[in-house]
Amino acid sequence: MKRWRVMAGLLGCAIGMSALGSDVSQRVKAFDALLAEQWQHQLEASPESATTLGDLRYNDRWSDASLAHVQSERTISLDFLKRFEAVDTQGFSDEEKLNQQLMVRQLKQDLRAIDLKLYEMPLDYHHGIQLQLPGLISSIPFDNTKEYEDYLARLKAIPRVLQQTTEVARQGMHDGMMPPRFLLEKVAVQIDGIAKPTGADNAFASPLKHFPASVSPADQARLRAAITAAIDNDVRPAYRKLGQFVSTEYAPHGRSEPGIWQLPRGDEIYRFAVEQMTTTEQTPAHIHALGLAEVTRIEAQMTVIAKAQGYSDLASFRAALKDDPNVHARSREDILDRYRGFIAQMQPQLPKLFGLLPKTPLEVVPVEAYREKGFQIASYQQGTPDGSRPGQLYVNTGDYASRTTVDMESVAYHEGIPGHHLQLSIAQTLPGLPPFRQQADYTAYIEGWALYAEQLGKDIGFYKDPLSDYGRLTGELWRADRLVLDTGVHYKHWTRQQMVDYFRAHSSVAEADIQTETDRYITWPGQALAYKVGQLKMLELRERAKKALGSRFDIRAFHDEILGGGALPLDVLDARINAWIDTVNSGTASVSRS
Repeated sequence: MKRWRVMAGLLGCAIGMSALGSDVSQRVKAFDALLAEQWQHQLEASPESATTLGDLRYNDRWSDASLAHVQSERTISLDFLKRFEAVDTQGFSDEEKLNQQLMVRQLKQDLRAIDLKLYEMPLDYHHGIQLQLPGLISSIPFDNTKEYEDYLARLKAIPRVLQQTTEVARQGMHDGMMPPRFLLEKVAVQIDGIAKPTGADNAFASPLKHFPASVSPADQARLRAAITAAIDNDVRPAYRKLGQFVSTEYAPHGRSEPGIWQLPRGDEIYRFAVEQMTTTEQTPAHIHALGLAEVTRIEAQMTVIAKAQGYSDLASFRAALKDDPNVHARSREDILDRYRGFIAQMQPQLPKLFGLLPKTPLEVVPVEAYREKGFQIASYQQGTPDGSRPGQLYVNTGDYASRTTVDMESVAYHEGIPGHHLQLSIAQTLPGLPPFRQQADYTAYIEGWALYAEQLGKDIGFYKDPLSDYGRLTGELWRADRLVLDTGVHYKHWTRQQMVDYFRAHSSVAEADIQTETDRYITWPGQALAYKVGQLKMLELRERAKKALGSRFDIRAFHDEILGGGALPLDVLDARINAWIDTVNSGTASVSRS
């Protein structure tokens, strides 16, 4: 009798376990469906993002830029948040639990940004709507007649988008959510520069320069006429109208101080920006002090190189380099050739550092003329996950004679490989991750990795020329300066002139770039903090792993673990590396991948 009771108990336990397993499976399936639903909404709400990722279902439209749409999105995000918070993750894998936690975190952040009314400042000098519209062109495929027709529909819809933008800006003006006046005056000039060229000379006409063979001659003629007509009759008048609004109505009400502290709830907005961009709880005061310490440390290393070159101090070496024609670009093409050369020399070295390698190609291209004046030194635009559009390293070749060549090697590694191109290309093709993880945009991780990647060039044996290594340090110093400058203007209430004076005293950056970068930090609070904060975390994690693993440490395995989860908040990355260290030490994981 007792034996049958035991057997019945075991059978009941087995049935219970089977039922539990079935329940977990069903909940995971429902959770995955919810993730897919949210991602589909995200693509539909942001057609530009869909286009960039190679999803062309919404290729004939722009995002709804209206005030009503913002509130609609807030309601939808609240609903998604409630549904994701209600997910029972008992029995889920660690990765599935993390997916739920990251989605909840993302939705809360999105809602916080709306509640702080950050959307009410849609016009700025560096990434305002006036630049976003033509900036998307390089991500749009033009392989057939339909894709040109879709583009034509987008051109005709630009007046509506800019009118909606004007209404949002007016609401911001009413609520005191205003960019600085001096930058809005530059925005008006920028808008005019885009509106002025007519027909085929306009930035929006660039797709007409090279029709593919798949578009018939008759369709080419028809589309050329229709697109130039849309540019002259729809796009340019809408831009002129927006420019008139900015110059006569909007800019005069711009805030008088560069710091975001002057806005309603300005200090609260800055703390949110710091948390969002660094994914840490570091205070502005702590970050400012960290920046000052990093500037001192890096300048000491630069001074060693300066003295080795025969100069008494760093200041005299900097002054000499500014006047040395041998360390300045000779032409626009010279700049592009240098970047391409550095990328080419790094490419065959990647297997020494990584098991995971990008499959998407990378090309180096000059930034468009209309963006040169407000554009940084270089920037990366990701390719499509399927590799049909390569990643693009945009380089500013304007005012080439004033651009120093000593930092181009480090910038090439930062923006290209093993920096942004390698990390983002790998992330968007990682198997087993939902799309929102493959396309995650945690700035401290992404920019921290790219700055960390500059150091990898030295680890692999590059920067052989002392001037090139000096250039690497110049770039690292520049990112340390950002910690001081960003917190200086937005937390310590520095003036723009204080920023410029500090920048000049503690960098070798060209004057044109000092001016552009200063305005960038004013425009984009907190973003400049991400680079150094992220890099220092990754260096800390590497040292932690080397110390814990000793002879078992393998740099390829470490890098693959950093990259293998996609972009992550720094606290989550910290936990991931700790878990990996424990796994390697326990002997249940290999130390290298191929």
